[in-house]
Parts: sequence; structure tokens; C-alpha cells
Amino acid sequence: MEDILETYKRPYDPKKPLIGFDESNKQQIQDVIESLPMKEGKPKRFESTYKRNGTRNLFMFFEPLAGKRRVKVTKRRTKQDFAVCMKELVDEMYPSANKIVLVMDNLKTHHLGSLYETFSPVEAKRIAEKLEIHYTPKRGSWLNIAECELSVLSRQCLKRRIGDSKKLNAEIQAWARGRNRESIKCDWQFTVEDARVKLKSLYPKWVRNI
Repeated sequence: MEDILETYKRPYDPKKPLIGFDESNKQQIQDVIESLPMKEGKPKRFESTYKRNGTRNLFMFFEPLAGKRRVKVTKRRTKQDFAVCMKELVDEMYPSANKIVLVMDNLKTHHLGSLYETFSPVEAKRIAEKLEIHYTPKRGSWLNIAECELSVLSRQCLKRRIGDSKKLNAEIQAWARGRNRESIKCDWQFTVEDARVKLKSLYPKWVRNI
């Protein structure tokens, strides 16, 4: 936990950007009967029954100090999907970076081994060497700053019925472009000092007694 909190204190460096990476999903819901549009004095009305149209995985890349985010919509979230995301992060999003500081959850797919299972050893090593990975602790996914941005996405864009992947992707990309235009950043305030007081019970007893 303290490693993540110290990482968030680093100043902005375009050659060593700090990126939060996380994933979520969205169930695609289609109306069975066409909804009635909103009118003056009446809210939008829709039939309670619906048709489930599968789910899509959402990969979130978020650079909090620059106010930039990117969301990739995929059918799955396999090791190969993760590896492709890392390649895009290195080659498309930050090709001029010397190192990318990456904060993410310690899921079984979120490991450098996924690169070697997807690409040649030479290519996997090239991508891996550009990454400085910091994993959130077990039951500490709230420390992943990308999770905060996924929460905003859910509240502002996804809290409604979206029936197919084409519309889902279009809505998400429009949301991301709008926030990127405004360079909406995240100012992380929770520090190591705060953790040692507010989360004292999580520390080993010998540390608490110091």
C-alpha cells in the first residue's frame, strides 16, 4: 500500500508518465418494446422487460496528472487481451516515454508472462522493459486510481440501457473525448502518513507500536 501511495506523490514527468490501468464490464441491454421519449413534464419511459445482449469488457488507461484517459472495449479479458493493451500503451499511447509507471491490480492476467504467451520473446522483452509495474495489494483495489475513473464512467455514461457493442463503444469514446478535452485530472490526497493513522489496524503489531 505504501509503495502505491509514494508512487502517487511523484511529480509529473512526460518521459516517465504515471498510468493507472483497470478493467470493468458492461452488460448490454436491449429494449423489447421501444421506449417513449422524454416530453415536457414527463420523463423518458421504458418497458421493464428487456433482452440481454451479452457483455463487453472495458479496459481503462488513466493518466491522472495529465488528465488523459483511454477506454478500450473488448469481447474478453484474457492474457492475450492484456498483452495487446500493454503493446498499445507502449507503442501507441506513449512511444516517446523512457519508462511508463504502471499501477494495476494483481490479477492473474496482469503479469509479464502474458506478454511472452502472446508475442515473441524479443517483442515481449521490449514491451516489458518499458514498464515499471506497481501492483495494488490484495483487497486494495481502491488504491488503483483507474478504478476512480471507471466509477465516473459508470455514473456519467453507463447508468442506462445500451443494447449493442457499436453504440456502447461510441458512447464511451464520446465520454472519454469530452473529459480529455477538458483535461480533467485526479488530485490524489491520501498519503502514507494518512494510512498509518486511519488504517493503523492493517499494519503488523510491531509496526503499530513504533
